[in-house]
Amino acid sequence: MNRIIISGGGTGGHIFPAIAIANALKALQPEADILFIGAKGKLEMEKVPQAGYPIVGLTISGFQRRLTWKNLLFPFRLFSALIKARKVISDFRPDLVIGVGGYASGPTLRIAAKKGIPCLIQEQNSFPGVTNRLLAPVVRKICVAYEGMEKYFPSEKIVLTGNPVRKALLANTTPVHEAAAFFGLEAGRKTVLSIGGSQGAGTLNNAMTSFIKKFDYQTNNFPVQVLWQTGTYYYSSVLRDLETIFSCSSSETGSGTNTSPQGQGAVFKTADGLLLLAVRPFIDRMDYAYAIADLVISRAGALAISELCVAGKPSVLIPSPNVAEDHQTKNAKALVEREAALMLSDAEAIENLGSVIDQVLQDNLLRERLSRNIARLGYPDAADRIAGEALKLMTP
Repeated sequence: MNRIIISGGGTGGHIFPAIAIANALKALQPEADILFIGAKGKLEMEKVPQAGYPIVGLTISGFQRRLTWKNLLFPFRLFSALIKARKVISDFRPDLVIGVGGYASGPTLRIAAKKGIPCLIQEQNSFPGVTNRLLAPVVRKICVAYEGMEKYFPSEKIVLTGNPVRKALLANTTPVHEAAAFFGLEAGRKTVLSIGGSQGAGTLNNAMTSFIKKFDYQTNNFPVQVLWQTGTYYYSSVLRDLETIFSCSSSETGSGTNTSPQGQGAVFKTADGLLLLAVRPFIDRMDYAYAIADLVISRAGALAISELCVAGKPSVLIPSPNVAEDHQTKNAKALVEREAALMLSDAEAIENLGSVIDQVLQDNLLRERLSRNIARLGYPDAADRIAGEALKLMTP
């Protein structure tokens, strides 16, 4: 029986691919014993057990790039993490260790490599994180999602596999009318999907609010609807803004709000019927959301982009400026260079997103080109590819 450790996390962009890799490994080797190692207090400590896998937490955090007293604790936490990782590896005796990026993967893979255990890392972004760049010399295989990664990693170790995505998206045959009904929307309307992550993105929400305020009923002479994931943090404030907008313009556009048919949310519809909004704090059924979308507004995290590629959806990417080494901008530019997406900077999104949405919705050829080009970058079998590379490393 093979024993495998998967380490890393911190964000959904690391955790969900890691779980997808574990599932693919179990499909290929049902008897495999898989243990996760994450960082205490991070999202993986909740999501990994929910997926059915055991996890051990290390007391570890990243080195802050700004001057802060927290950096004084970093050496002590790193030393503690190395000690615990060594004990876990000694007790579990893995045949293979996989790192997916994030704080915990550094100590874990360092110890494993020193013990001669085969190690593989998966890099989700077009510009690799510090942890994976430091681990590259000691691992045997590096699975990447973008071409041209020889700039950062030894070329002989690189395998282009893509990023794993949620299973429900891989065989998405949901009829549009079913997806529309699920959210309280209407089939046949041109639909904008705005997603800013589970916690939401303030800039995306403000930009969508600006779009709705400026909605041009002369230019947009066809029905438009918006499916809007605000994030749990921003949901209440977005609802208040929308209620104010609709109330203030009630004599011209009408107003209304009601509970959405499936779960928490609100639906707004103008009196003339040209604009329909379904607003939710979080969307569980992303397969339904992508099924109905004609255009997606999104941040440019690795997981989000991988899902957009597999879904083949025209997209406007608004990279977050608040991430390490500005890797979201690099992810977005990698798509823009291939004419596979449009990009707005965070600074210009509130002012310009509305006009970009209008442009894309009215240009069928542009949407077809973006959809065709982004679909070419998708790897629906990414988890299986990575699992296959991992199993090769355990073959005598």
